[in-house]
Amino acid sequence: MHLLDLVTIAVYLIAITWFGAHFRKSQRNLKDYFLGGRNAPWWAIALSIVSAETSTLTVIGTPAISFSGNFQFLQLVLGYLLARIVISALFLPQYFRGEMFTAYELMRRRFGERIRRLTAGTFLVLRALAEGVRVFALSIVISIVLGTGEVVSILVIVCLTLFYTFEGGMTAVIWTDAVQMVLYVGGAILSFLVILHQIPGGWPHVTALAGAAHKFQMFDFRFAWTPEFFSRSYSFWAGLIGGCFLTTASHGTEQLLVQRLLSAKTEQQSRAALLSSWVVIFFQFGLFLFIGLLLFVHYFDSGLPAPQPPDSIYPRFVWNNLPAGAAGLVIAAILAAGMSNLSAALNALASTMVMDFYKPMAMRRNPEQQADDAYFLRIARWATVAWGVILFFVGLVARHVGSVLEAGLTVASILYGSLLGVFLLGLLTRRVQQTSAMIAMMVGLLLMIYVNFETRIAFTWYVVIGTAATFSTGYVVSLFLKERRT
Repeated sequence: MHLLDLVTIAVYLIAITWFGAHFRKSQRNLKDYFLGGRNAPWWAIALSIVSAETSTLTVIGTPAISFSGNFQFLQLVLGYLLARIVISALFLPQYFRGEMFTAYELMRRRFGERIRRLTAGTFLVLRALAEGVRVFALSIVISIVLGTGEVVSILVIVCLTLFYTFEGGMTAVIWTDAVQMVLYVGGAILSFLVILHQIPGGWPHVTALAGAAHKFQMFDFRFAWTPEFFSRSYSFWAGLIGGCFLTTASHGTEQLLVQRLLSAKTEQQSRAALLSSWVVIFFQFGLFLFIGLLLFVHYFDSGLPAPQPPDSIYPRFVWNNLPAGAAGLVIAAILAAGMSNLSAALNALASTMVMDFYKPMAMRRNPEQQADDAYFLRIARWATVAWGVILFFVGLVARHVGSVLEAGLTVASILYGSLLGVFLLGLLTRRVQQTSAMIAMMVGLLLMIYVNFETRIAFTWYVVIGTAATFSTGYVVSLFLKERRT
């Protein structure tokens, strides 16, 4: 045990929990709780987007990728930029027509109440499964530091994050995200410098050894209509096309990210937050890939076997090799990444549950409750608690996955295609109506379940395939059903 490091981690956990919880006094209604009152500046929203997009999966998973491979993962980031341009042009103008709390209210306006519930329900399943993997990733770090079992580790982090999210709502999420993002990027920079200092020969030795092992390779332009091509997770085409579809789905249709975009004061500020976040994302992914590169050189020079599971390589090195105090700071930074994402997920799940399911049902039963913000605010807080309990149990199940980064992306990608496909049907067509859209979503989802379990196609192609299947099915079915346009 490192006493100074443990004190550093404890101080961070207490401080960030207090900081997030003190926003409770500004939570007066659902707009405050779910959209932060639309008072956050664009740069804080941009940092919050980065925090939600990366999480602990990035912090501990990305170094493991470059440790065992190279820099080809960065090809996905090129698709992230293209997606942001698509969302800015196609999605944001629709989201800022009137006041929306969730992405799925757009589906209600376009198709009807049934498709709203179907898309919202898909998000609830998607985010619960994907977040469970992220919670488990966070527990890896806790268990290394405290020597506790995974169950206790998961429980500790869920309870702490749940407390300040329950109290402070979306305002707490955005501002703690901003603080935590600065902390974990700063911790990564510190790690990079310390690891480099411990390598005999310094940077020239790193470049020589890594160059000989082809670690700096970023682009793979090979293209062929073969099963082998589509089984490669990281190629230029999979990164550009697959990354674009993946990010368009996550940032354009999933409440976790859309909620941040809706929290901006204006459409212009929302666009500025979205586009500027890409610059930080590119720097961040590159930084963690370089950390994995340094760890490769360190282990090669030492003749040591890589620790298991592979995703523990970065936090384990930090805890066992960095100077006292520095290790605690970096571990606290890794925890910051996970807590920021978990808090956002809790708030997004609660907002979808309340705004897309509970409130419409309550309004049908008692229309006079429309203006009772205090009542719905209480429901929103307890919905946050309920999702905290659910994510705890999903995190327990997620202990049996392989690579946490690819597992999280795979789970999300299976469902993203159906979501993005039906959103594009709503935005790009007028012929397709509710029944056709619902049939299309189910066809797209069933196809992606088959692709995941019965083919060797890489997860980077999942959203492309799912979106194309959903969109084309919806359009073809509409030709036969001839539903009346609404």
